[in-house]
Amino acid sequence: MTRTRIPDAILSAAHERSASRAARDWPEADRLREVIEAAGWRIVDRGTDFALSPAAPPDLAEGERFRHGSSPSVPSRLDDPSTAEATVILLATDHPADLDRAVRGLLDHAPEGTEIVLVADGPSPAQVEALEAFEAFEAGTVDPRRPVEVNWTSARLGHATAMNIGVRRAGGRVVILLDTSLEPTGDFITPLVRALDDPTVAVAGGWGIVSDDLRHFEDAPAGDVDAIEGYSQAFRRSDFAARGPLDERFRFYRNLDIWWSLALRDEGETEPPRRALRIDGLPLVRHEHRGYAALPDEERDRQSRRNFYRIIDRFGPRTDLLVGRRSKR
Repeated sequence: MTRTRIPDAILSAAHERSASRAARDWPEADRLREVIEAAGWRIVDRGTDFALSPAAPPDLAEGERFRHGSSPSVPSRLDDPSTAEATVILLATDHPADLDRAVRGLLDHAPEGTEIVLVADGPSPAQVEALEAFEAFEAGTVDPRRPVEVNWTSARLGHATAMNIGVRRAGGRVVILLDTSLEPTGDFITPLVRALDDPTVAVAGGWGIVSDDLRHFEDAPAGDVDAIEGYSQAFRRSDFAARGPLDERFRFYRNLDIWWSLALRDEGETEPPRRALRIDGLPLVRHEHRGYAALPDEERDRQSRRNFYRIIDRFGPRTDLLVGRRSKR
């Protein structure tokens, strides 16, 4: 097997990052990780050591199943005419019972024609078993009223990449990112689709947050907010084609919803931003968020902080995007 040569500059940056981690200089360690990743390499920490590999895993064909190593390798439907009012996208990784609960709720309550796209992003063995059983069930009970598509990756690519894969496969006029911690108990899709009939609304969902400074956010009541949380985040597929894709450096989910809400709303500093609309009373029950609860506090905070820097890098001075700041002018 031929081994890929690691460039000297990348290897040096990896050793410098290892030294920064040992000194607990996390900002410098994160900066060096971004240098390494921007050059097309992935670094995996192994105690005090590390491993480097090309950033994009290979695509793999396994019989009739094709596993994608990157989002661009997934055939895109973004330029095709819409085939549904809405496509709901869910991520399948480690908690099959949560995914099953969310998908069953969709099958029971989503309007006819709603598309469901699952992204199996390096799923655990238990999740693989559940997805294979689901695929077999779907093959035997083809239900054109609510078609379900499963997309598999060849390695765990991270939250933003998985969502990009899902949106590339979406045929709905409206795309809804749904977290598997939510349980649909009724039709929550129609209110989200109707909200986006208003051209001034860029993003809608059941939970929203506001800020006075783009550094600290708090929960907000129904109405206009600064960002829609990723539990249920709806936007137009055409806006994703124009303003996406999601920044794939967001391997961890936290704060990506803020970044994407602001990207969808931003019309430039000389134009009023579009709106983020929190809709109250959607028939969605929130359960424990396993992706949050499963990580140790220190690691969760570290990854969240690194993601937050990306918001500041792009939108740090843009207080014109904040609902509260605009109302005080």
